[in-house]
Amino acid sequence: MAWDHTSFGNDAANDWAHELEQRDDLSLIEETLQTVIETGDDYLGAREAEEAIAAAEVLAWLRGKRSAATAYTEKIESWVESNPLNPPAALLKRAIRVLKRIEREPSEVMEQWEGKPEWTEWMQQLRARLS
Repeated sequence: MAWDHTSFGNDAANDWAHELEQRDDLSLIEETLQTVIETGDDYLGAREAEEAIAAAEVLAWLRGKRSAATAYTEKIESWVESNPLNPPAALLKRAIRVLKRIEREPSEVMEQWEGKPEWTEWMQQLRARLS
């Protein structure tokens, strides 16, 4: 369930963040992005997309290009501080590719936010923070 357009404004992203807390490397981020890539042109469910957006957000934070901190990003802030990793360029490019996939049909998240410019703008800003 989503309550706002931000990367952690939904249940799936916050559940995913709890799983990230159990890791000290980029493996969960890589796995999460790969799940979307493997979907190809098939229907992309909201949970997989929301988790991938969260993963991309963590990569942006690792690059020092953070979104505004909220109560929902506290886990991410703590994880990034404890794991000051430098994401490889190939992983950042993969994240951008995944975000573009989420923004095209067939995508449940895109359908949910269709016609809502705040989500479209958020996704554009996130891609820019990864570039």
